[in-house]
Amino acid sequence: MFELRRRRLARRYLRGEGLEVGALHAPLWMPAGARVRYVDRMDVRALREHYPELASEELVAVDVIDDGERLGTQADASADFIIANHFIEHTEDPLGTLASHLRVLRPGGILYLAVPDRRRTFDSARQATPLAHLLADHSEGPARSRRAHQEEWARLVDKVPETEVPARVAALEEADYSIHYHVWAPWEFREMLDHAREVGQLPFTIEAVQPNEHEFIVILRRTPVPGPAASVPAGAQHAGAQRE
Repeated sequence: MFELRRRRLARRYLRGEGLEVGALHAPLWMPAGARVRYVDRMDVRALREHYPELASEELVAVDVIDDGERLGTQADASADFIIANHFIEHTEDPLGTLASHLRVLRPGGILYLAVPDRRRTFDSARQATPLAHLLADHSEGPARSRRAHQEEWARLVDKVPETEVPARVAALEEADYSIHYHVWAPWEFREMLDHAREVGQLPFTIEAVQPNEHEFIVILRRTPVPGPAASVPAGAQHAGAQRE
């Protein structure tokens, strides 16, 4: 049922030409009539070095090397869809990432997100990222909380002894290892989306939020914005730290 739910939503919403960010060894199945290019922060050789745990897996060929949080190489309103499965939890500025992805989508375009449900993964010991924290990361820059996230990861995911936390954090920072910086259950993620749309005025509607075993799938549709230069609201995009 896991793959079937993903495919049903892909078949319903994805068409035209789009991007998938951070697919690695698990690209989304594509329906007929949808053409995808794969985006990552490194080429395949570098990805294999960075993720030795994927040594036995086949990785997709990377078509575009770019920071997946900002998609700076991609023109405004240039894609019919963007897929970012198990990606937004790795971003250090999720609100800025949403704004960047919406910038790249054409009006009517689809943002397809699969997000780990923190209650059903190795993040189960962690508390949800509060909305106030996400807003501060967006307005002040994610460097303010990077070390705290790494410490939480070391304690609650890696489960290292307290005396080893500083060394584990140093290793994560040295490797630029992409942890889950932020975690949510479906209703907590929906709170962020509602704020982004209603207060941040990001241009999207929520088409679906569907639980899917250890994840939930979110489908957003880019809406038109009045005015000649309104790809995203002024100030909505923040220069977050680099992430695939």
